[in-house]
Amino acid sequence: MNVEETIREYYETLRRGGQLHPYFLEGDSTTKFGVSEAVFGYEDVADALREQAESTAEWTVESENLVVDDRDEYAIFADEVTLAWTDTQSGQRWRFDTRWSGTLERQGLDADQAEWKFRTMHVSAPHQL
Repeated sequence: MNVEETIREYYETLRRGGQLHPYFLEGDSTTKFGVSEAVFGYEDVADALREQAESTAEWTVESENLVVDDRDEYAIFADEVTLAWTDTQSGQRWRFDTRWSGTLERQGLDADQAEWKFRTMHVSAPHQL
């Protein structure tokens, strides 16, 4: 699977409410910045993503401008994504126009069978100044 396919599969897994932590590189430098949190290290990222899957539902993920730069061993991506979900505890529906960026690393020596894992992911919601 190439980098773009990996990212789009991640979006689809998010829509379905699936587990997202397998998409992240297991390492101390793995980071994920979300709309309202910053998480450092794979174990904490995995815990945060498991909690997210347990406490949210009805995801909408609409990619509008995905760009990818594949550099063989690593890749950089950016996107504009409309996100919406329901908080299953409060019932509140959230919606944000977000900006995504990050890096992925290729895992495996054979480029045709390699897996791509997120090392960093940054999701932010712009505010008018």
